[in-house]
Amino acid sequence: MASERSVPPTISEVAAAAGVGRSTAARTLGGYGYVSPELRERVLAAAEHLGYRTNALARSMSTGVTQTLGVIIADIANPFFGGVVRGISDASRARGFETLVLSTHEDLAEEVAATDVLIDKRVDGIIVASAALDAAAAGHIQQARDRGIPVVLVDRAVTGLALDAVVIDNRDASRDAVARLIAAGHRRIGFVWGPPVEDRPRRRRDLVDVASRNLWTDGERLQGYLDALDDAGMLFDPDLVMVGRKTEENAEAEVARMLGLDVPPTALFCTENDAVTGSLRAMRAAGLRVAADVSLIGFDDSSWAAVMEPPLTMIEQPTLALGTRAAEVLFAAIEGEAAAPRLHTLHTRFVERSSVAAPPVG
Repeated sequence: MASERSVPPTISEVAAAAGVGRSTAARTLGGYGYVSPELRERVLAAAEHLGYRTNALARSMSTGVTQTLGVIIADIANPFFGGVVRGISDASRARGFETLVLSTHEDLAEEVAATDVLIDKRVDGIIVASAALDAAAAGHIQQARDRGIPVVLVDRAVTGLALDAVVIDNRDASRDAVARLIAAGHRRIGFVWGPPVEDRPRRRRDLVDVASRNLWTDGERLQGYLDALDDAGMLFDPDLVMVGRKTEENAEAEVARMLGLDVPPTALFCTENDAVTGSLRAMRAAGLRVAADVSLIGFDDSSWAAVMEPPLTMIEQPTLALGTRAAEVLFAAIEGEAAAPRLHTLHTRFVERSSVAAPPVG
């Protein structure tokens, strides 16, 4: 019958077909108020028969619920965030919610604009991988909270912002990875993907201070590197830490600089995939081989790492689980389950392959 109509059926027509009053049909199709199971079944059957589709905007006006979540991520092209969004989307769809995804290119101004869009769309909650470095820069997130929209942070926390954040064990994972390089005999270990500053901090405390004022994940991974050096009683060498823009090209340039030192690194710890590829390019240009000449451990395992020669030892992040947990925490807030904000930490997995060996002799 629906295929023969040129005009969409109305609620009144659905009510007539179901033999109920218009208000009963409206409550059933709008998802609000009480309707007995018998009448609900009759209304839904009539709506399906007539081809009736609920007006989502009208429903949200009457119920205050749009059954949509907003997701703000740093880079839609990054496979890591693709996995996180997949986890959020799967968990949301299981509850009858849809997701609106906006990418900000790690730009705070774009993040502010994306938050305004989601507020205007009347989403029921927001999950954000924020570029804000502290609470002072996160006024847009507070604005959403002031509008009554629950917000959950994912992948990185924001210093001073009292919100639930779903993250991974960045510091512990980095500490463990660097400790493994030290256990293999390495004493000169380069850290690739450091603070994005032009002036290289020469003192350890200055480096820690700079890291604490940059992206949370970067600071945590750098702290893990320093923790491992401390544990082994090794001195920090500022020349073994990459600084400047976080790009594959700069990683290549910084690793080339490290490899040209009088005492170059015999191992590299790379905290993102672009840092890994930049490092590999620099090693190739210098005629150096992975493991045989320079050992390497990367952060954020991917399929290509396993087919490299030699296969790369990597830290695997639970991307799907991050997205799923973030959605679960957000739904708890949407449903009014009051709880103090906390850091929800998921664990990484160390994937040992063949890119770590003892330092070359001589």
